[in-house]
Amino acid sequence: MFRLVMLGMLAASAFAAPVAVAETLTVTSRAVSDEKAVFATVESISVVPARGRIGGVVIQLNVREGDSVTSGQAIAAIGDEKLALQMKALDAQIDALQAQSNQAQVDFSRIEGLVERGTLPRVKLDEARTALNVAENGLRARTAERAVIQQQLNEGQVLAPAGGRVLKKLVAVGSVVLPGDPVAMIAQQNFKLRLRVPERHARFLKAGDKVRVDGAEFGEQISKTGVIDLVYPQIEDGRVIADATVENLGEYFVGDRLRVWIPGGTRTAFVIPSDYVTTRFGVDYVHLTQGGRTLDVPVQRGRNLPSVEFPKGLEILSGIRVGDKLVHP
Repeated sequence: MFRLVMLGMLAASAFAAPVAVAETLTVTSRAVSDEKAVFATVESISVVPARGRIGGVVIQLNVREGDSVTSGQAIAAIGDEKLALQMKALDAQIDALQAQSNQAQVDFSRIEGLVERGTLPRVKLDEARTALNVAENGLRARTAERAVIQQQLNEGQVLAPAGGRVLKKLVAVGSVVLPGDPVAMIAQQNFKLRLRVPERHARFLKAGDKVRVDGAEFGEQISKTGVIDLVYPQIEDGRVIADATVENLGEYFVGDRLRVWIPGGTRTAFVIPSDYVTTRFGVDYVHLTQGGRTLDVPVQRGRNLPSVEFPKGLEILSGIRVGDKLVHP
């Protein structure tokens, strides 16, 4: 009786569970991008100098190498004692001219009243008006000269020409500088990846191509991708220079060397989903069906080649050929 019950349960489970059909994949060759490894450096779009607009002595320096600055930020101050002395001299002249202008105004008002009463001739009124105009114009001229000196003092502030990071200080506090001398070198933000590609690969390189940077260069597991913005037409030392944009490239180290993979034409390869490959004792295998049998065939794994058809595509270098039927493990 027990045996009959067990046989009934097994028969019921056999009818209830659908029969699993193994998934098969026919191996085909396809054209893939042939990537070449080159070295690239992290560089700024441009390196601009922060220059002093007046000559004098550096009395203050607000930045050091590696500091981040914004456009228009005061990074240094240049002082000139001659400007301060000229300012004091002009202040004294302005006070004197202001007194002369006040006295000329009083004389003009007095003479105007006397002329109206007929005590003095009108020529005296003209002379007083001329003296008042001369005094006021002299006061305005000295005030304008003082504004020029004040502007020169304001130009003693050395401003950052663009936002970025200070690469190098060129002066120290107490240094004597001339008008136009650079005080610091600033690398603008939005760093680029500058590639130097051998000229034999240049014909495959064009703006819009994608490049790949190993994640290990940034201490990450996933590789980063970028796009080539510009290919320079001039060849230097047998190499073509190109600029690429890569997100989260970093904003501190300038000149950092990275290994980058660029497209170098096309080639044929075997690409299968990575879940068709199993690994046992460090050896990769695929299940190959042949003559009604399933064989475990060792293969050599290549790099990941994801695509629309195979999001987890994996290149197989050896062990399979066109027409082989693989069984999903």
